[in-house]
Amino acid sequence: MLRRFGAGGLRFLKTGEARSMDYWQISESHYARVRAYARSLLREPAAAEDVVQETFLRVQRGLAELREPEKVTSWVLRIAHNLCLDHLRARRNSPLEAQADAEAEVPDAARDCERELERRQMSDCVRSKIDLLPENLRAVVLLNDVLELSQAEIAEILGIEVGNVKVRLHRARLRLREILESGCSFGRDEQNVLVCEPKTGK
Repeated sequence: MLRRFGAGGLRFLKTGEARSMDYWQISESHYARVRAYARSLLREPAAAEDVVQETFLRVQRGLAELREPEKVTSWVLRIAHNLCLDHLRARRNSPLEAQADAEAEVPDAARDCERELERRQMSDCVRSKIDLLPENLRAVVLLNDVLELSQAEIAEILGIEVGNVKVRLHRARLRLREILESGCSFGRDEQNVLVCEPKTGK
């Protein structure tokens, strides 16, 4: 259950109190996740900021309709994910947007996830290669490996079955490995964690 702070101190929100949930508390606790996810999925900081703003506008408008407060995280991220998909569809229909996206630098798009990825002991090489995955595969990797959500939560956010989440994760990791093997040299660090570095040109 969500905790609420007020004049009377700390207390827990009961399920029936969904309508009185504190929007600002939800915004504060989810802003960083939504921003990192949108920036990494869209690879366009300005568009990601638009998605973040629209996400929390919709959260504020729809908060009274939330029936399961314990699922607030997957609810918020599903809103953000759907807005990202809308933007990606619009981008594909715009030649200028498609050209700008192709010219964008890949590493810049992943900077917001840097702290989470470092905690997962991923190298800079891996962080940049994640952005080369198609958006449907990139989404499951970000949600599972970066935001550390469960497969059930990911299924709810993406609107698919848990079995489909497992399939996408498997495909994403196979594709990511192919990308890494073609452009990276593998090794292990002092903690015996698998890392990679970009291959040097001949």
